[in-house]
Order: sequence, then C-alpha cells, then structure tokens
Amino acid sequence: MKISFVIPAYNEEALLGACLASVLREIKRSEKDAEVIVVNNASTDRTRDIALRYPGVRVVDEPRKGLTFARQAGFVSSNGDFIANIDADTSLPPGWIDTVFALFASDERIVAVSGPYIYRDLPIFIRALVHIFYVSGYLLHLLNQYILHTGAMLQGGNFVLRSEALERIGGFDTSIAFFGEDTDTARRMSKVGIVKWTFGLPMYTSGRRLREEGIVWTAWRYMVNFLSATYKGKPVNYKNTDIRT
Repeated sequence: MKISFVIPAYNEEALLGACLASVLREIKRSEKDAEVIVVNNASTDRTRDIALRYPGVRVVDEPRKGLTFARQAGFVSSNGDFIANIDADTSLPPGWIDTVFALFASDERIVAVSGPYIYRDLPIFIRALVHIFYVSGYLLHLLNQYILHTGAMLQGGNFVLRSEALERIGGFDTSIAFFGEDTDTARRMSKVGIVKWTFGLPMYTSGRRLREEGIVWTAWRYMVNFLSATYKGKPVNYKNTDIRT
C-alpha cells in the first residue's frame, strides 16, 4: 500500500521547507512506500524552487488559485492508495504514518482518517481553548455520522483519504474556495464508508491564522461553515484572507 502526500502551496517559501523535511524524515523512519507532491498554486515567490530542492519531491503547477483546485490537482496527479492532505505550514510528528496505516488496517470500511492540530507556537491557554473546540466538534462528529447520518468531521490539513473512495465521490468540490471544504469532503466520504476522527493522529501546525484573525472570529467561521456544509450541503461563502508568515 502506498501513501501520497499532497501539499497545496501558495507563496509558502517561509514554511514549506520545514514541512517537507518533516514529511521526508517520517517516510524514511516508517519505511512505507510514499510519494510527495507539492502543488504550486499560482505562487509568485520561491515556493516552486524550494520544493524542487528536496529529493524525490514532485511539483505540480495549478495556476487556478484556490485550495480545492490545488487539492484536486494533487489528487489527479497521485498514484497512492491513500491521499494524505496536509498543508505547507504543518509538520508530521514521529509515528504519524504508522498510525495512519494502522487506522486503515483496523477496519476496511474506513475511508478517511483525521485528527487535531497542535499549535506549538501559541500560548498554552489558547491551545486549551482549541482542545475544547475539538472536543465539541468530535461529539458533533459522532452524532452526525452514527445517529443522524448527515456527515462527519475532518481537520483540513490533517486528513487522509482512500484514493478509490475519493474517486467514487468525484474528488474535491472546486466550487468551494476555502472554509468548509474539509467538512464537505467529510460529508460526502461518510456516504461511502466510515470517517474516523481520533485524537491519536495529531499534526503540528502554525497558529498564524489564529494570531492574525483571533481565536473567537476564526472559531465562529469554522463552526458556521461546519454546520452549513453538514446540514445544508454547502458552506457559507466567507471570503478567505491569505495569511503568510
């Protein structure tokens, strides 16, 4: 079984290198069959050049700017059994790949796995609030998937999909610009199998959006889009602001 890492990158020259180093380090440690695809999403900086510095990393150019355009371009270019969708400001903790393979192996009905973000560059108080937000989201995930059968939860930037299941649902919805794209994918994936969300699959990431926009406003937008995408089939159309370090 092979895992394909798809990493959308728009003007990510500052953080992409650290992300790729963590992915390649984890692939070497796990000894799993893997490929790494960076989707250069209309970048105007050195993103493409930085990606090509790393041995084995393949760059796919997607000139249409937008997260779902980039995710779909990476998926179409991949050939793995599992598609790991991570972001350019994330880094993998040791054991992440082994956990992914173990989760999928535990039940053949599982079509997607995901876990929380850990914001290592934010104060512990903010991280505690984020954890409470995740607990609330997890309870909704259980309610929606197993009782109401209306959807599930995925953490954008830290989720892995079975390639054949993603193909069955038609890939990513490129009409969604940013907010709610993960919830929309989770909702549609839950129609063809089990979406597994677990605190045992954490991912380190940058807290740049929470610092720039504030935790309350950010949480509100994510919550509104989660509810709208789950129960109405489409997220609310909030415009996304590009935030770069």
